Amino acid sequence: MVLAAGQGTRMKSRTPKVLHEVAERPLVSWVLHAAHQAGVARTCAVLGHDRERVKARLQNCIDRLSLEFAYQEEQVGTGHAVRCALASIAARKANDANPWILILYGDCPLIRSEQLRRLVRETSKSGSDLGLFTCVVENPGAYGRILRQGGRVIGIREYKDCTEREREIREVNPGVYLVRRSFLEQAIDALTSDNVQGELYLTDIVEAAARASGAHDIQAPMTEFFGVNDRADLAVCEQEMQSRIVAQHQHAGVTFRSPKNVFVGAEVKIAPDVTIEAGVELRGQTVIESGAHIETGTILSNATVRQNAHLKPYCVVAESEVGEHASVGPFAHLRSGTVLGSSSKIGNFVETKKTTLGKESKAGHLAYLGDGMIGERVNIGAGTIFCNYDGIQKHTTVLEDDVFIGSDSQLVAPITVKRGAYVASGSTVTRDVPSDALAISRVKQDNKEGYASRLRARFKGSQTPEDANSKTEKPSK
Repeated sequence: MVLAAGQGTRMKSRTPKVLHEVAERPLVSWVLHAAHQAGVARTCAVLGHDRERVKARLQNCIDRLSLEFAYQEEQVGTGHAVRCALASIAARKANDANPWILILYGDCPLIRSEQLRRLVRETSKSGSDLGLFTCVVENPGAYGRILRQGGRVIGIREYKDCTEREREIREVNPGVYLVRRSFLEQAIDALTSDNVQGELYLTDIVEAAARASGAHDIQAPMTEFFGVNDRADLAVCEQEMQSRIVAQHQHAGVTFRSPKNVFVGAEVKIAPDVTIEAGVELRGQTVIESGAHIETGTILSNATVRQNAHLKPYCVVAESEVGEHASVGPFAHLRSGTVLGSSSKIGNFVETKKTTLGKESKAGHLAYLGDGMIGERVNIGAGTIFCNYDGIQKHTTVLEDDVFIGSDSQLVAPITVKRGAYVASGSTVTRDVPSDALAISRVKQDNKEGYASRLRARFKGSQTPEDANSKTEKPSK
């Protein structure tokens, strides 16, 4: 069971707390994945606030789990949430061979599957009906306090119900339990709301287990169970998760020049022998193949970078593919639908959109290539623009193999420049160019001999007294 019904008012957000993201996954998604990796076969998520939105997001991002939902119409405590889940499971007449139920909170994304397997392994051997983690922290804050007697756990006291002396206890409850189902059903039915908040506390089942078969406790570091209550907590979890993700890639053979100064999403795939410089962001379903080099400040989103490609500093690449040995940047922008062939080159301040660039073709500087089909060994000069939009529709520019486009050319689509043709610099091309032809479209140049000095004299004579004084006036001391 994953408890994910709360609104999370301290987040001060219209987004339900469990849908806030760490490494581009919702908080609750991390919890579900950890449970799945620990061997959980079926999961029931308890939803409440904005439940349809949470349900839709989970169904979209969790495709490997047997996930079902229970609904807590009124949020009156964690014990009530579990009661709703049990009722939902019973209504489905589920025939579970495993008598144990693992209970987790949906706002604790840092929990690892290794810890959950440890809880299952040790609790099942202990003879107890309930196992739980405890954590010793320097500043326990509002966490529930672990109560012990003779070294044994005898209960949990929620912070608002604690005495001043109990609040001094530094051993706290992170809220992860493994409970025998038959015991859980009885203990949940016996809960009462006789407490400061008038709620059904799930923590009260620990006292019931301690009186019966005993509560088996396992100490673990709080970094495994840190819960998100506000934006500051969210940032702490993001930082820890980034450290884990980067370390995982490092162990797999990826070089990070500044590992604390990058962002890597949870779904990103990076092959061995890739080098990542400082300030890089890798997002979405990005894939980077072996030997690629991603330099400072580059942002990749749902991008594919093939073997030995080189992305120079401060490039933005979205939903595009960079071919083997291709070079991009610096300061290039590859928009959605761009495909660069092997050994191609996109230089500084070049923008592409929905354009294919063939093998060994290049656009070195200051160009816009939108809706283009560019063949192999094509050279595109600085300042070239594909005029692809007529105000209503987008049109395609086709440059066949071995075409040369001179600097400062405007190609007004739809247009085709055929194989081996040459477009002269400064041309505006509005018609197809045949193979091996030269296209030139310029205003006729007229040189007026001796006219420059006359222009200067005219300009000087048109100056006002104020203009002349402004050039001779000295600054005051």
